[in-house]
Amino acid sequence: MGQTMASPHFRHERSLLAAGIWPVAGVDEAGRGPLAGPVSAAAVILDPKKLPRGVDDSKKLSGAARAELFELICARALAIGVGLASVEEIDRLNIRNATFLAMRRALAALAITPAHALIDGNASPGDLVCPAQTIVKGDAISLSISAASIVAKVTRDRLMERLHEAHPLYGFKDHMGYGAPAHLAALKTHGPCPFHRMSFAPVRAAQASEAQRETPNLFQK
Repeated sequence: MGQTMASPHFRHERSLLAAGIWPVAGVDEAGRGPLAGPVSAAAVILDPKKLPRGVDDSKKLSGAARAELFELICARALAIGVGLASVEEIDRLNIRNATFLAMRRALAALAITPAHALIDGNASPGDLVCPAQTIVKGDAISLSISAASIVAKVTRDRLMERLHEAHPLYGFKDHMGYGAPAHLAALKTHGPCPFHRMSFAPVRAAQASEAQRETPNLFQK
């Protein structure tokens, strides 16, 4: 008989609350891997008395479920902060540091200053507004981090849908900027747009191919 995966819980947060450490924000990001668009991060402070049901790691949920839970989280959370790091910042800082920048911005954007943050992963950004601890696979363990993963993902997906309207050739609304075959084919055909991450290898390769096509062969008769 298969083992049922446990749902995210609120035990970390309640333990901190019992120790007098409150409020506690869950922090997660979306969009580290795509070839285009910003990386987003969200910080969420849930209300212990009004915890939203059905919240889980955003990767396990359908788009419709994420959208529904996004509205529920927004209605019930004590505070939500969102931070973005642009394509230019990703290319300048690298994706890891740009993700940390987005997380710092998300925490700073909270209307309530947290006393502690729970961050998904095994590394924490420096210079935060509060002490923090990391939880590996936290988006499947901590309810606050799971809520943040949904907010970050839905926020970024909606931004990518808007980018699709401006640059429909790449199909951003279908793959959200990830390296899907259709996206790679569009890159090869059209070259990158201003919202592609030029520091990512497939985009660099597409840019080089486009430059080669545009450069006339002076030795050709």
